[in-house]
Amino acid sequence: MALWDRIKESASTMQTQLMAKKNDLTSGAFRDASMAMCALVAAADGTIDPAERQRVAQLIATNDVLRNFPADDLHRRFEANLEKLTADFALGKVSVMQEIAKAKKKPAEARAVIQIGIVIGGADGDFDKTEQAVVREACYTLDLPPHEFDL
Repeated sequence: MALWDRIKESASTMQTQLMAKKNDLTSGAFRDASMAMCALVAAADGTIDPAERQRVAQLIATNDVLRNFPADDLHRRFEANLEKLTADFALGKVSVMQEIAKAKKKPAEARAVIQIGIVIGGADGDFDKTEQAVVREACYTLDLPPHEFDL
């Protein structure tokens, strides 16, 4: 199976798993961690292009799991995390990882945050090495084994 097909299949599987847990993913910790993860993946390569912002805006608008929260609030949180990362990536990354760590207490939320990272990373068909690396780092932050997510 080609890498692109595996990425599409993995993102699709992750989305299905997220939907199965939709009613469990309503906490503020999950909200904050998921928007931090989106920003981290979008900024992983050091630049944030308009297409990445658009992908996250589309995810916020269309993802049934994220509909548990007001879209404008999610978008504001995503943009605030992006600002931290663009101002100083290293320092911003520390702050964003602290947001991601909020989901650590609930394993279902922690897994869902990683799954959202994979969905965002694979949305353009190229879940590249830098995106994979930051999602892998987030796995460690959440005490999850990266191999569980093929990372």
